[in-house]
Amino acid sequence: MRHLSIFVNYKLLRVKEFLNQLNTDQRAAVEAVEGPVMVIAGAGSGKTRVLTYRIANLLTLGVDPFNVLALTFTNKAAREMKERIMQLIGDREGRNVWMGTFHSIFAKILRIEGHQLGYPSNYSIYDSDDSKRLIRNIIKEMDLDNKIYSYSYVANRISMAKSSLISPEDYANSPEVIAADESARKPEIKNIYRTYNMRLRRADAMDFDDLLFNTYLLFSKFAATLLKYQKKFRYIMVDEYQDTNQAQYLILKKLAANTENICVVGDDAQSIYGFRGANISNMLNFKNDYPDYKLHKLEQNYRSTKNIVEAANQVISYNKNQIKKKVWTDNVKGNKIGYIHASSDTEEGNLVANSIFEYKMNNQLPNSDFAILYRTNAQSRSMEEALRK
Repeated sequence: MRHLSIFVNYKLLRVKEFLNQLNTDQRAAVEAVEGPVMVIAGAGSGKTRVLTYRIANLLTLGVDPFNVLALTFTNKAAREMKERIMQLIGDREGRNVWMGTFHSIFAKILRIEGHQLGYPSNYSIYDSDDSKRLIRNIIKEMDLDNKIYSYSYVANRISMAKSSLISPEDYANSPEVIAADESARKPEIKNIYRTYNMRLRRADAMDFDDLLFNTYLLFSKFAATLLKYQKKFRYIMVDEYQDTNQAQYLILKKLAANTENICVVGDDAQSIYGFRGANISNMLNFKNDYPDYKLHKLEQNYRSTKNIVEAANQVISYNKNQIKKKVWTDNVKGNKIGYIHASSDTEEGNLVANSIFEYKMNNQLPNSDFAILYRTNAQSRSMEEALRK
């Protein structure tokens, strides 16, 4: 008993130690463990630290790690968070937290429960190359023009349908969807989608979108299974909530319905994935889903200079629908942001290349100190040609 007391006191000392490393707003978000919580995390505000410390705090308060679900959008983010948690409170607790991407966690659940939907536990998961190959074969078998029915277009239509929980049957029976395909001169997409899904089922396989679609189906059709996971995941945390799509949103709403111990972290101003199904309304309407929610804003930026932060605030201020915040920093003022206006992509490439060359020579800098960010792949060509010259 004395050993247990020493262990508990040690854990309490550790939690006090890491809570003291947080600023006031970060600490408030970490300590708000019960009920629905939204954390608006501006760029460079310590979002990952808050998520990590929040999980560590829950575990030191006696929550079983098996009862904590933490969802991220990349394996790298999940791996880094798990490593940090293990450093904070120990390997055993950290390792047993259910933490991973939406797809990896739901794939795990479907390995256990998929038999209820007619899938074996060892079902295959098709990656993008597998899906690409299958769709291309179907287009060829149907003797369709692959210039009109390009793989990327068809795959995107199927992915968007599944992300919106539209089955092949619903797709074929939707007048709006069919009208859009006919307007685009691609009326056969409904048949490609139906055949594609049929082939997946025949192969006991799911694609990435099916991992979400079928998890939603599982929880909708089997109330006892949903209750099992509602009881299991007593505390739910979601990273980059602004990037969730319809399927992810509805699954989370079902899982959190009993305890409503759900904490979502993100920034509505950093939502850029609408083209692949992300729905910013999920974040903006959180207050309607959970009227008694607590809102915490992380507004101190630790990463950028004052000039960059102030410029970002000015740009964001014009967003029509937003959760108001004012990001600030104690960092230095920094260099002013340069702006150039080019009349063509060739001129733009030359201006960027000349600017880099001048700065590089004047300051004796290596090429690796420079980065060029562009919005679409098509913009890279003029940059590459100018840099080669």
